Amino acid sequence: MKKLGLITSLLLMGGVAFAATPKDTLVIQESADIPTMDPGVTYDTASGQFTENIYETLWTYKGASLREFQPLLATAIPSYTNGGKTLTVKLRQGVKFHSGNSFTCTDAEYSFRRNLVTNSGESGNWFLSDSLLGTPSNANDDKSVTWAKIAAAVKCSNPSTLVFTLPKPDPAFLAKLAFTGQSIVDMKWAIQQGEWNGTEATWQQWVGKDLTGGGLDKKPSGTGAYQMVSRDANAILLKAFAGYWGKKPSITNIVWQKVPEQAARYQSFLRGDADIIETGPRANVQEQLVGKPGVKFIDNLPNTTSTAFFMNEKISDPAALGSGKLDGKGIPANFFSDVNVRRAFSYSFDYATYIKDVQQGKGMQRTMLLPDTFPGYTGKVKKYSFDPKQATAYFKRAFSGNLWKNGFVLNMDYRAGASASQTAAELLKKNIESLNPKFRVNITAKQWSQMLTDSKNGKEPSVILAWAPDYADPDNFLYTFYSSNGYYYPRNNWKDASVDKWLDQARVTLDPAARNKLYAQVAQRAYEQAPYILIPAGVNFTVVRDNLQGVSAGTYNPMRSDAVTGNLWKDLSKN
Repeated sequence: MKKLGLITSLLLMGGVAFAATPKDTLVIQESADIPTMDPGVTYDTASGQFTENIYETLWTYKGASLREFQPLLATAIPSYTNGGKTLTVKLRQGVKFHSGNSFTCTDAEYSFRRNLVTNSGESGNWFLSDSLLGTPSNANDDKSVTWAKIAAAVKCSNPSTLVFTLPKPDPAFLAKLAFTGQSIVDMKWAIQQGEWNGTEATWQQWVGKDLTGGGLDKKPSGTGAYQMVSRDANAILLKAFAGYWGKKPSITNIVWQKVPEQAARYQSFLRGDADIIETGPRANVQEQLVGKPGVKFIDNLPNTTSTAFFMNEKISDPAALGSGKLDGKGIPANFFSDVNVRRAFSYSFDYATYIKDVQQGKGMQRTMLLPDTFPGYTGKVKKYSFDPKQATAYFKRAFSGNLWKNGFVLNMDYRAGASASQTAAELLKKNIESLNPKFRVNITAKQWSQMLTDSKNGKEPSVILAWAPDYADPDNFLYTFYSSNGYYYPRNNWKDASVDKWLDQARVTLDPAARNKLYAQVAQRAYEQAPYILIPAGVNFTVVRDNLQGVSAGTYNPMRSDAVTGNLWKDLSKN
């Protein structure tokens, strides 16, 4: 207790570092704020690293696998019944919340109903609602959502058994329930903190309500291995939960500190005052950290992000179009609707140079906008390469030859401060303009928030955007990018009837082989139609202090919110 008191005092004084972190203490330094401690509104990795250690889901990913699960608050991984529409979960007994309350089926029932009620675009509950209610929207936006539907979708059949009832099969549902936002909260404690009371009489008052800053954000109570001791804007302290049902963690104290300056984080890390820090890009890390005493560099880790140039087929901002015509002074709003334009652009990007210069040779071209470690990925589909002759041929075919004859001016934005995006845009600009003196690509840095808003409203002709997974299932990527009902559709406005059909069919197909075949068809069609320029995926890496055990390529799971260790903190130790 004396050591714990010392650490708490340092935090309250705003102390950033103390000499050589103790063996029972993990010190983390990052630049970002922690938006919430409430899993019901957790939809960012900064918050997720806390919710996944304070709370627990029914199951989680097994080791480094993205395809296997291991039970947490469930006793086993259940199988679907009723044609894939029913999932019956047996719950662990003898589990305590940090408040001292016993975990019961009522807590699980309340947690999922609460997520369905408060569901908003600011949380990951849209995909839970999509599975259980047949719509990603809440009751304010979709009147088909009723209390009767919510109550029937998830309920306790007895004190130790939770039953999910889906309107149609969803092969991604198991993975969705492993997302930290679907953690089980302490119902009695939540109500005491002023949260929803779980009744039909009050549910409509909580529809779509933002839980950020609410009762469970301020005072969380989960079943996880760590509980919160103190929190302010610059520091958070957790301690191991003495009543934890599982194996006692080797690390007793978790100290998180907000340190905005990268140089300060690096200095603290090299002194041994921090065990884990937020770092910069690969080149920066290799120059300043790799090879230094006490530093462990782990390379060749999986990358579960997909990144692409978007080519908007229905540009809604006249100001971005110049003349709005193919007269050499602008582009029409449907510029990218011609497949020849999209193929020409795809052949104009220098993938190999991007891998060499931006990713220091550590990158790969994928065949589709799906991480190569995910189920459903196929390497058998062709990939575009930098080929000026092919690009020229397709540009000459576009718009019946008028594009090549008259030329065009394209205005393209990239995220301000994103050096990789800037380099990618510059490569594309250089190669396209070299083909024809009448071709011009203007690239401009734009603030991220404004670029997101404009792209959402279809105003951006072409931008670079990425997607990181909510759950380890191909649907989370392929539906997002390629479906006309997907999240990114308003930004690209590409639609293909066959792709829509295949993706909808895959969403209700439980047989993995049959699903994979459908996804391979999507990948092949996407290659032919070229709705995106696929930016090569970098190879991930991490750095930690060399006395931190449990972090390795064999244990690292990219689905963890703690992207540095790829582990739950309870599985780490120090020597």
